[in-house]
Amino acid sequence: GCSILGHEPTRWPFIGNDRCTNVRICLICVEIFAWGKYGGFGRATRTIGRELVKRGIEVYAVVPRRKGQRPLEHLDGMTVLSFPMFAPWSALKLFKQANADVYHSCEPSLSTYIAMKAMPDRKHMITFRDPRNLWDWKKAFDRPALSKFQVLTNFVYEHNFLVSRAVRRADTVYSPAKYLIPKIRLLYRLKANPIFLPTPVAVPEVVRKASTPTVGFLARWDRVKRPELFFELAPQFPNVKFVAGGHSRDVARDQYLRTKYANIPNLEMPGFVDQFNSKFHSRILEKCWIMVNTSTKEALPNAFLEAAAHKCAILAGLDPDGFSSQFGYYAKDNDFAKGVEFLLGNDRWKERGERGYEYVRATFEADRSINQHIAAYKDLLRG
Repeated sequence: GCSILGHEPTRWPFIGNDRCTNVRICLICVEIFAWGKYGGFGRATRTIGRELVKRGIEVYAVVPRRKGQRPLEHLDGMTVLSFPMFAPWSALKLFKQANADVYHSCEPSLSTYIAMKAMPDRKHMITFRDPRNLWDWKKAFDRPALSKFQVLTNFVYEHNFLVSRAVRRADTVYSPAKYLIPKIRLLYRLKANPIFLPTPVAVPEVVRKASTPTVGFLARWDRVKRPELFFELAPQFPNVKFVAGGHSRDVARDQYLRTKYANIPNLEMPGFVDQFNSKFHSRILEKCWIMVNTSTKEALPNAFLEAAAHKCAILAGLDPDGFSSQFGYYAKDNDFAKGVEFLLGNDRWKERGERGYEYVRATFEADRSINQHIAAYKDLLRG
């Protein structure tokens, strides 16, 4: 790292192209893809932190504490500080302890406001990953991952008047998807449009697809993701291999789904796949011809970016930034079977997968994206 705990960072640190001098970034999120909480927000936050550490930048993260997580942990070179789930104000001292130059919220929450109260003279930026209006929250309430109470607690923590105030007081606001920009501006009554800032994604140089048709699904098996629609595709295409990675946080639901669909011969259910500690996630993406997303609610999910980075055609019922329609098939009427037929026909999946690969490599590739993050930090620190 470039400094140690307790060190007073230079007020206007210089960040070079590859290395840094006395700079510290604090990432703020509701999760960090570890200790039993594995979601898109945490996956993006952990990836950003890991890549910044590789550049020699000292990174802290402040998150709610999960089961089995200690108050101070080290993860991918980051220092992770955590506070009790139902005592968010205790994070005030953690933000002071982090003593960072830039506090970067990877999705706004009450912690964003608390960080501003703790360190008002430092720079604060926000990247929206999934801005949600009341209609979006209703969808989450109707199809909860664990319980309706859990959705209500998330709503209180992530969508209250203090969060809105913090968003409007932030030094800069960013969006990882272009179509979300007007939604964010309207939702928080911002004076200017958020700036596009792509999420970093690892893009392999060489991708070797399976020799036989393979269709994949990599997501939580929560109700909002509707994995049943994917499972029910497999019997319709007996000569196609279907691979459903992931699991449900609801243990009973997870076991129910595995039991119900266990006897489909061309369906594999390998369980949870940790992309940070195993290459299995990348191997699944590499082999698949088509990656299916059956969710009723997404922003621009990491799953789309990672699938396109491995030359998978995207088959989804949503079309953020035109990803499905340009790089696969947009199943706007939930016609997923028709989408499989269309993409397998005349090897359309290959051309659309190649097109998606080129777009992601040019826009979201990890080094390119992290350079843009560093440039954003530079701009903030230069005033």
